[in-house]
This record gives sequence, structure tokens and C-alpha cells, in this order.
Amino acid sequence: PSFGFLFDIDGVLVRGKTPIPAAKTAFQKLVNSQGQFLVPVVFVTNAGNCLRQKKADQLSHLLGVPISQDQVMMSHSPLQMFKHYHEKCVLVSGQGPLLDIAQDLGFCQPITIDTLREKRPLLDAVDHDRRPNLLHSQEQLFSLSTVVLFGEPVRWETSLQLIIDVLLTSGYPGNPYEKENYPHIPVLACNMDLMWVAEAQSPRFGHGTFMVCLENIYKKITGKELKYEALMGKPSRLTYQYAEHLIRAQALQRSWEQPIQTLYAVGDNLMTDVYGANLWENELASAAAAHCRSVLVCTGVYNPRTEVPLPTRDSVTQTVFHGHRDFRFDPGLVEPDHIVPDVDAAVDLVFQLENFAP
Repeated sequence: PSFGFLFDIDGVLVRGKTPIPAAKTAFQKLVNSQGQFLVPVVFVTNAGNCLRQKKADQLSHLLGVPISQDQVMMSHSPLQMFKHYHEKCVLVSGQGPLLDIAQDLGFCQPITIDTLREKRPLLDAVDHDRRPNLLHSQEQLFSLSTVVLFGEPVRWETSLQLIIDVLLTSGYPGNPYEKENYPHIPVLACNMDLMWVAEAQSPRFGHGTFMVCLENIYKKITGKELKYEALMGKPSRLTYQYAEHLIRAQALQRSWEQPIQTLYAVGDNLMTDVYGANLWENELASAAAAHCRSVLVCTGVYNPRTEVPLPTRDSVTQTVFHGHRDFRFDPGLVEPDHIVPDVDAAVDLVFQLENFAP
């Protein structure tokens, strides 16, 4: 094969925990009788609440084909490359086995929001029932040097409050806020999805929504923009760069000597899957792959009845740009190369475009 697939998961293969029927059919076409993939495949998800191996196991069960963790890319996977931060004491926010995820990525001293709350119980005061009954004596000072946002947390008010505390005290939560500490300590963020699709009829809040809250609270208090040291997950270039690396590693492992010339990114979200694939296509002049093509399915966030988004200033009555604040709006970047009903149709289309007969 001279091409590979980058598959999104939510809205393409599943809705919440419910498999999309076309997914199993599609993947029977992608493997041989021994269950080996006929083309390189990487699952690129903006989810970040579990380890790669667990996601690989879930996908194997769901699709009925063996998936290895080397084929799975979570939104936080590129953090493995951020070795400069691995020795530092970092605050991690999100859900799932956060310490396991952080340590698997290389972080040696991760501290969760819950642990910080235990160490500084007076800081979490929104929920009256969770306020401490007794005033705690000040514990020994400790410092945090970086904030890592893995995904949306459960108690937003607690996470928003404690992250703001860390940023406004230069990593010494519990201290008084400092006026002159800008730029603040580094923030690394994964998964900028404003919304994602589960079993409900309408899309649900994603980590991007939490980030909008955090950014606006920080700006309201300080008058300054919250800055990110790095943004990971689709549609960031970093994510597609890493995904392409995984595709090439698969081809090398299978001794496929023909160079991978085209990547087909199959997704359900104009703002992440299509925007990211098109952004990466624009960057590929200096990369190894020749093309990245976006294939949009209609089983998730994308609704064929809605129009291409417009910037807010042009029209407040039409759909607004749902991408992250730090990404420019460009109508060309949210134009998919192909629109198909579902993932099975996507696989058929790509095989046809590539004249590939398994």
C-alpha cells in the first residue's frame, strides 16, 4: 500500500459506548484472514482519559480485529516528546488514571487536582458541603512548575479555581496572588474539542469548553491572555506529525517498501478532523508524505444541513467558529475533500481512489 488511514473514534466508530454498525463492516475489509492489517492504520482520538493499551483493547473488542497500542494515538501522546518537563513537578487535570497516564508519558512528579485539594483544603470553597470544618495549619511549601490539561475534569469549579490559583501564584497555591508574574508558568493542553458526540441527540461539552472557561476567567481577573506552551490533539500540527510517524513505523515493521504517499484522515468534526487534516496538508511540502486527504462522515458531530462556519464578526445568526482561540479561521481549512455517509463508505471510497484490491 502507498497510503494509510488516520481514524477518529468518537462519532466515527462509536457514539459514547455504542458501536456504529458500519465500523465492524469497514474493518473486516482492512484485515486479511490472519487479522493482519492490509494497510497502515492509526486511531487518532482527542480523548485522553485512559492509557493507549486500554483504548487498543476497547477497539479490538469493538471492531473484532486485533489492535495494538502502537496503532493508538491519544490527544496526550505527543507529550512523550516534551522531555524538558518530565523531571518537573506538574499539576495534572482531567479524568481517568491521571497518575498512570502522566507516568506512562514520562512525567516523574505529577500531582492531581485532588491531591492539591487535600494539601490545600481552604482553596476549594464553592461547594459549601465540601468546605473543611476546621482551619488547617499551613503545610510545608511546595511548588508546581507546569500545568498539564489532559481533558475535561469532573468538578469544573474545583479545577478552575485551583488551576487559577497555581497560575496566579507562580506555582505556589495558597500564597497571595501576585500581580507581576506574567507570563505565567507553562501550560500544556491536550484536546481542544469544544464539543463531542455521545448517545445524546446533541453534541456534549468537550475539553475545549473547559479551556474557554479557564481562558476567560484568567483574562477577567488579570486583563491578560492565558498562554499555552503547547496545544496537542487535533487539529494541531504536532498531532498529525506524530500520527504520520506512527504510520511510517507500521509500514517499516511490515517491510512494506513502497513509500506512503497519501494519508486519509477519516473523522466527523469539521473543526478538528477536517481542519487538522487540511492544515497538515498545507504543511506537507516539507514532510515525507505527499498528501493528507480529509474524509468526513455523517455519523457524529457533522450535520450535512449546517453550513460552513463564519467568523462571529461576519454573522452572529449563522454557525460560529468552534475551533480554539489560537487557531485562525479559514473557510478553506474546513472544506472536506470527501463527504460520505459512514466509515464503511469511507474505506470503500479510499480503496476505489487508490485502485486498491485487497
